[in-house]
Amino acid sequence: MDRLEIIGGVALRGRIPIAGAKNAALPLMAAALLTDEPLHLSNVPALADIRSMAGLLAALGVEVERDEAAGRLALAAREITARHAPYDLVRRMRASILVLGPLLARTGEARVALPGGCAIGPRPIDLHLKGLEALGAEIRLEEGDVIARAPRGLVGARIVLPRVSVGATENLLMAAALARGTTVIENAAREPEVADLGRALVAMGARITGLGSDRIEVEGVARLGGARHAVLPDRIEAGSYAVAAAITGGDLLLEGAVPADMDAVIAFLRAAGTEVEERAGGIRVARDPATAIRPVNVVTQPFPGFPTDMQAQAMALMTLADGACVITEAIFENRFMHVLELVRLGADITVTGASAVVRGVGRLVGAPVMATDLRASMSLVLAGLAAEGRTVVNRVYHLDRGYERIEEKLAAVGARIRRLRDA
Repeated sequence: MDRLEIIGGVALRGRIPIAGAKNAALPLMAAALLTDEPLHLSNVPALADIRSMAGLLAALGVEVERDEAAGRLALAAREITARHAPYDLVRRMRASILVLGPLLARTGEARVALPGGCAIGPRPIDLHLKGLEALGAEIRLEEGDVIARAPRGLVGARIVLPRVSVGATENLLMAAALARGTTVIENAAREPEVADLGRALVAMGARITGLGSDRIEVEGVARLGGARHAVLPDRIEAGSYAVAAAITGGDLLLEGAVPADMDAVIAFLRAAGTEVEERAGGIRVARDPATAIRPVNVVTQPFPGFPTDMQAQAMALMTLADGACVITEAIFENRFMHVLELVRLGADITVTGASAVVRGVGRLVGAPVMATDLRASMSLVLAGLAAEGRTVVNRVYHLDRGYERIEEKLAAVGARIRRLRDA
């Protein structure tokens, strides 16, 4: 099992190219099921989750052509040869549930294994299922699978989501694109990745208004065609490397980062004493190492609030703040598993319920640590970059799900980091 070895204490300086967003690419790939014409995607990150989704789509009959080096992906669902996404394929990542809506809309039936639990707490799909039922689907659960049927097709409806859900919004958006009549999704997720999916669907011939707002309206069409679409840059990767600049007292230009998608993270960094400057084609993030890191309270919220996927990275920075702060996780349960590992590096953190009190310490000291999920893994890397001595991050397969060539990108800006592979 691969590990990352980090010798901390180096201020990172240089340029880091930001990859396409995994959380945008996965639903875009699922959208290929909606048409028998090719969907060409560019700026696709080379990640384990992308390969898993490509494997699932291939099992359903989609022709997949990948050029990882160029970040290009061509998907052609000329004929759906299977309507069952079995557990052996779905269990690899929760985003597999995103094939449910497109399969149902295109073929009138779908069987998708329940994705099960998650290391950061339960992430139920009830809103996906209730929304599809509102569109006229008949749904039952059998032997761990969701079985959905709409033999007469889906019909537009008004759907009010009781809580914001990115996945449910995306599944319903894709299903509604081929439903008869008009669908209105209220309390829709406003995340940039949802809007990116919507723009691709419009390029395929869908009629959608309200993208980026909490009310999306979809006028169904009889068929969709192919399209070419560039995946938007990954705001979470950009935010993670922005914290890397801040925690090491470095100066990084994040090429391709979109400031408008990162308002809450940028506000956090500035409040912590970090300089953030918008540049043509990206953002520059820098902190004078002689300037203390200021403590900043954080509460995770749906977009445009502070993203839950940046909570662990923010906590890593706050471990070295001059004072105490409170970080509250309001999106997912059990998303503080990185706390005990940060404590191993010398952090002073106390968790009570959904909040963590972080009391800044003068220094972190390297140690062996264990990654528990994707973003927790990144928080340990960030802490290791700032820690004195040697840190070894175990279970980095989590990182490979969401960060493209992480050790290469960090080494290119001065980090002393290398991947250790077991013999």
